[in-house]
Amino acid sequence: MADWTRAQSSGAVEEIVDRENKRMADSLASKVTRLKSLALDIDRDTEDQNRYLDGMDSDFTSVTGLLTGSVKRFSTVARSGRDTRKLLCGMAVVLIVAFFILSYLFSRTRT
Repeated sequence: MADWTRAQSSGAVEEIVDRENKRMADSLASKVTRLKSLALDIDRDTEDQNRYLDGMDSDFTSVTGLLTGSVKRFSTVARSGRDTRKLLCGMAVVLIVAFFILSYLFSRTRT
């Protein structure tokens, strides 16, 4: 009789252990699914950022070319003579003053 009770209780224990094992396996499966989804999101985000950075690289390259050309032209004008330097300095002063006037006007219109 004691053997029969032990057999029933060990069967019940195995059933409880199996249920707990299945519950934990389901929990693990859901966590793995979430991690996979997160990894795919990170991959997509990384690809988007790489494309964005590649675009910025080409933009900076073109700006570098423009600035290099501007510096060469400025150097040519600066080396050309005294009258040209006076004109260049006058234009620089006018541009700086115009910048400050415009920034002042824009700041006044915002408030």
